[in-house]
Amino acid sequence: MVARLDDEALNRVFRALADGTRRDIVRRTLLGEVSVSGLAADYAMSFAAVQKHVAVLEKAGLVRKSAAGRERLVRAEPEQLARARACLERLEA
Repeated sequence: MVARLDDEALNRVFRALADGTRRDIVRRTLLGEVSVSGLAADYAMSFAAVQKHVAVLEKAGLVRKSAAGRERLVRAEPEQLARARACLERLEA
């Protein structure tokens, strides 16, 4: 059974996913860990802007960052996506 998200947590998830760049970051990190610098290399924005996107996703519980030497690795948290999906399914019921 997937734990439920409270309203505020659900709002953070959907606000985070409202941005196309953040959705792309989630998709990429679902495939495996990616460094923030690796993510930044593929977007037409500054490293700092990508870091801010990652921070929004992290606050929503959609990704986690970990240190690997000087790099910060980002990985998706599929359990949080499952919680959001479950909330949507309850709305459809």
